[in-house]
Amino acid sequence: MDPILSLLENNCMYTNKELAAMLGRSEAEVAEKIEEYKASGVIVGCQAIIDHDKTDSDRVTAFIELKVKPQPYRGFDSIAENIYKYDEVKSLYLMSSSGYDLLVTIEGSTMKEIAYFVAKKLAPIDGVISTSTHFVLTKYKQGGLVYKCDTDERENCN
Repeated sequence: MDPILSLLENNCMYTNKELAAMLGRSEAEVAEKIEEYKASGVIVGCQAIIDHDKTDSDRVTAFIELKVKPQPYRGFDSIAENIYKYDEVKSLYLMSSSGYDLLVTIEGSTMKEIAYFVAKKLAPIDGVISTSTHFVLTKYKQGGLVYKCDTDERENCN
């Protein structure tokens, strides 16, 4: 893999100048390569990972397993398209598990809001057979980054 991609995958906030210095390339060369990756769809986006426990926002994350019936001529794609259009959906994966087919990650303000989303928006989608919702209680690591532990709240953080 191109070292530019490796560096950006670990920290998308590097500037072109910083990347150029780390790789011994010109800033223009790095900028051009990044634009090529964006145009071709190799770089899809860049997101900051926020520890919502340290903000004043209420955020609940849930993983929802969906058992679905593939659609004729489209397989899982048409169901996936009906699901990923919702803003609440943060990620959607086709899984190789025998227990379920799709794994959806969603965020909401409360567990009740997520339950409503599952009952009123996900479950009624044509082809969805069943759902199983799992709420995240504590995030320890996400996107390769470890959340800092408050030692005064928990004795055994490490």
